[in-house]
Amino acid sequence: MAAPPREEASLTDHARATLATQESARDRGLVRSVGTWGLAFAIVNGVVGAGIFSLPSAMARAAGAQAPLAYVACALAMAAVVVCFAEASSRVPTSGGSYGYVEAAFGPLAGFVAGVLLWLSSVLACGGIAAAFADGVAALAPVAHDPPVRAGLIAAVIGGLAWVNVRGASPAARFITVATVVKLVPLLIFVCVGLIAMPGLPAQAGTPPPPEGFGRAVILALFAFCGMETPLGASGEVATPQRTIPRALFAAMAFVAILYILVQLVAQGLLGPRLPAAATPLADGIALVSPTVGIVLLVGATLSRLAWIASDLFGAPRVLFAFARDRLLPSPLAALHPATHTPHVAIIVHAALAILLAVTGTFEGLAILSTLATAALYVFSCAAAWRLARRGVALFGAPLGLRALPVAAVAGMASMVALILFARWAEIAGLAIVIAGSAAFFRFYTGVLRRRGG
Repeated sequence: MAAPPREEASLTDHARATLATQESARDRGLVRSVGTWGLAFAIVNGVVGAGIFSLPSAMARAAGAQAPLAYVACALAMAAVVVCFAEASSRVPTSGGSYGYVEAAFGPLAGFVAGVLLWLSSVLACGGIAAAFADGVAALAPVAHDPPVRAGLIAAVIGGLAWVNVRGASPAARFITVATVVKLVPLLIFVCVGLIAMPGLPAQAGTPPPPEGFGRAVILALFAFCGMETPLGASGEVATPQRTIPRALFAAMAFVAILYILVQLVAQGLLGPRLPAAATPLADGIALVSPTVGIVLLVGATLSRLAWIASDLFGAPRVLFAFARDRLLPSPLAALHPATHTPHVAIIVHAALAILLAVTGTFEGLAILSTLATAALYVFSCAAAWRLARRGVALFGAPLGLRALPVAAVAGMASMVALILFARWAEIAGLAIVIAGSAAFFRFYTGVLRRRGG
């Protein structure tokens, strides 16, 4: 029998104490008040976006009746990534989430690149979702098509949700919990009413259009599963994080997987061969049972976007805050509100950039880059979890210590690399430019600080 691989040397007590001091300094002044369910709802909200209201059609076009199996395959791939995130977050539960894991495992340069990927994907997505929200309102109230009205609506929505986050992490988590429940109600109504009504509807005869490919459906499903990393940016404000974060992750992602599979099954049962061509599949399907419920689903799609923005503003600005605390960005971004102890400057800056992206509409051309950035971030995070475990890093009590971590890390990295390789070469080149540019900025900025004696 071959000898087991030699474990990487654990950190010395001095090195572990130094690392703990560095991570604690990043979270100094923050209030750890977010509990398991508050974080779990934030994760569900960050993952279940408005896309689920239209995704069943795209899934049916890609894989036909096998679309639910594509969700299962995607859920298995994401389970590996979730295991890595749970392990890493139990060891380094700090502001910035993935940025903190990667920085503790591989050093400041790799951490900065991971943080840029996390923040960039978040701010681009926030701008795009806000633009989609304005378009949804305009469909109901045509006056919102007017550019000044549209810009004012976007600024009011993002600005208002930023204000909620500035008021405190705990109030923001409570707001997100309520918003997520409001968003999930239409989806749960769709599933429950659809399951009850399906047996009484005429049999759906016929064959769907030829599928474009099961692999493409898995990629589409994987896009829908992304988002857990953004709420984890607020890990520095989570109570008992070594237990709370893993529990919230596992509960949230298990719920999401079950919800997605049920939504797809009900949509296929209600619309049958008409599903691939449906522009609003959930609303169209449930309208066969009740037109009134169909309207509820349309309103639910709009509220879903609103809730998603709230979740983004909860987690993503903490990455800028963490960068500034680590002296990788200007110090004002590290400021805390004197009354609420939230990183209010970072929240305001993130919100302002998201407003600019939404108003100018520049997000659409960068949507794929945002998703690819998330996939690259997952590769970094899986590798970081494995390395942190091998080095015995544990900064906040006993970590999970999952035995299956090596297998999960390899599976997670392989699945994310495969996703990236499915993109066009120009899109892959764009991702490479972002990574190289982030590394160059890090070298330049830290070099300037050294020359100044900072």
